[in-house]
Amino acid sequence: MQHHLDEEHIPIYEIRPRFEFETDLSIEEIQSRISKALDSSSTCRGHAHHGYGMLALPEEDIHFWSPQMNFSLEKKDDGGTMVSGLMGPRPAVWTMIVFFYSILGFATMIVSIIGFSNKSLGQSGAILWLLPVLIIAFFTLYIVAWFGKRWSRDQMIVLHRFFEESSGLKIP
Repeated sequence: MQHHLDEEHIPIYEIRPRFEFETDLSIEEIQSRISKALDSSSTCRGHAHHGYGMLALPEEDIHFWSPQMNFSLEKKDDGGTMVSGLMGPRPAVWTMIVFFYSILGFATMIVSIIGFSNKSLGQSGAILWLLPVLIIAFFTLYIVAWFGKRWSRDQMIVLHRFFEESSGLKIP
């Protein structure tokens, strides 16, 4: 099953693209297909069991922004399976990004509290000049993460294709 991956499948504006769809296949069948493909694959590594799976690239192909795909399989009442997942940076990279966003958010809050408190007391609010710097840092971090996703796009396509070809399912 060869096909060309459209831009729609991995939206450019999302740092961690998500997918969700239903299938008539059972959880066990999907897991079995993916596990069998992983056993004979040199393009991907990972696991699929207990309703959860993870796909990543081999160690020699991984760089800082390399993605991984996590997916879950839930049994539906009608006997089918709900497949949901997301592709994004490895957990250590994602944790670092969230940490920096948190630091920037906390710094923005502290600067705002101190600056506006000083202004309300009739003192200098010069510290408020740090707010534009923090906002620029926030957008810089977003742009760095966006470029990281762009640099890993080819690897995201490899994971996407491996999932589709090994499971026999098409991600909408």
